[in-house]
Amino acid sequence: MKRTILSWSSGKDSAWTLHVLRQSATHEVVALLTTITRDFDRVSMHGVRRELVEAQAEAAGLAVWAVEIPAACTNADYEAAMRAAIERARSEGVECIAFGDLFLRDIREYREQRLEGSGLQPLFPLWERPTRELADAMIAGGLRARLTCIDPRVMPRAFAGRDFDRELLSSLPPDIDPCGERGEFHTFAYDGPMFSRAIPIVEGETIERDGFVFSDLRTSDHPGP
Repeated sequence: MKRTILSWSSGKDSAWTLHVLRQSATHEVVALLTTITRDFDRVSMHGVRRELVEAQAEAAGLAVWAVEIPAACTNADYEAAMRAAIERARSEGVECIAFGDLFLRDIREYREQRLEGSGLQPLFPLWERPTRELADAMIAGGLRARLTCIDPRVMPRAFAGRDFDRELLSSLPPDIDPCGERGEFHTFAYDGPMFSRAIPIVEGETIERDGFVFSDLRTSDHPGP
């Protein structure tokens, strides 16, 4: 089996990609690769606390490889951080890196271009699956996730903090992708077949920052704000 690292955002698509790969006879996921904004100690874009990602990794039985970037991250910053992660992967015998991308061609092409000649093969296990079908399969398969970030330009602010479930899917505005693939929303996966147990979460405050609405989550035993 090919040793594989998984690009891990903490959300439902990453989690479902892990589930799919674990049913494969050809790839073994050995680590989760997560981009952390060091100024906030949170997953970039999703706004999820580092300790929640670590709880996911523990429940998945995997290590987290944190790729730290600054808040004001340039393309050069990001690509330098990713090159270091790729070098680590190669030194540890990793052959593939998997992504949970669904249909955005420009993002896939960017990843493929950056990995060309790196020695790592890019994988896209969920690529071009119809997103409503995929969302239904996730929910039916036991995946549980919470919306942690929404774009209020396209979705009502009240969607922040809601569970990703059939009720949510039925209430989405008609032009919103069911998986939020265009950036309409981001999620945190807290239970599902990819985990040995559910991750206990407590909902904190909802804030608006940099044009997005974030619903803060923390582990149930987190002592501070």
